[in-house]
Amino acid sequence: MKPQSGMIQPAPMAAPSSGLMEVSGALLGIILLILAAAWLAKRFGISGVKTSATKELKVSASAALGQRERVVIVDVEDARLVLGVTASQVTLLHKLPPTVIDPDAPKADTPDFASLMKSVIKRPGRL
Repeated sequence: MKPQSGMIQPAPMAAPSSGLMEVSGALLGIILLILAAAWLAKRFGISGVKTSATKELKVSASAALGQRERVVIVDVEDARLVLGVTASQVTLLHKLPPTVIDPDAPKADTPDFASLMKSVIKRPGRL
């Protein structure tokens, strides 16, 4: 039978949930991307937040005594602490006076990047 010219064929309806699925899928993807970026930032220490405790506390030297034992020198505001660190505890071994920085002392001359690269390139015996 021929379709009559006066009858209009209805257009196929799209499923009403397909738009909802698209939006929720995109939202889920964005949330997963944010979580992955946060995990990477935490894992590699990329953080814009610096606490005041890290500015006042600095490990200046460390020496291993065994597999899990260490002696650590920690600089704090008014003293330097020599600490014995094990897997189960931290013990104060000695308290040193704070280091005095002499502004008149000559600073170590650190070479710039260009001079370091020239010395690496001009090494004798390189091919």
